[in-house]
Amino acid sequence: VQLQASGGGLVQAGGSLRLSCTVSGRTLGSGTTGWFRQAPGKEREFVWVKRWGDNKMVYSDSVKGRFTISSDNAKKTLYLQMNSLKPEDTAVYYCAAHAGNLIFSSMTSPRYWDYWGQGTLVTVSS
Repeated sequence: VQLQASGGGLVQAGGSLRLSCTVSGRTLGSGTTGWFRQAPGKEREFVWVKRWGDNKMVYSDSVKGRFTISSDNAKKTLYLQMNSLKPEDTAVYYCAAHAGNLIFSSMTSPRYWDYWGQGTLVTVSS
């Protein structure tokens, strides 16, 4: 299984970016999929995760109302639309996948995920 993230870049505060994550080696609409991010000097944190079996989704409170998720299963691609970006959104963004359906308490922790993309850097200037 390989995950390829792209779409990062430099944007001013208040701007928008759309990240993409293309999945190969497995079906997109199965197991658990998500986006995480890691800011300099900080631990990796979840942004959004989805358990496909029952469509359970969890957004981080820090991005609710600003970030949205979409997918194109035919292209095996996840999108993370990020609007109203803030300097504190600056981080390397990673897409991740888990082969099975993670239980809720494990979904938001990076330690339980099987596969990771290489990350794409998002820098938000003030």
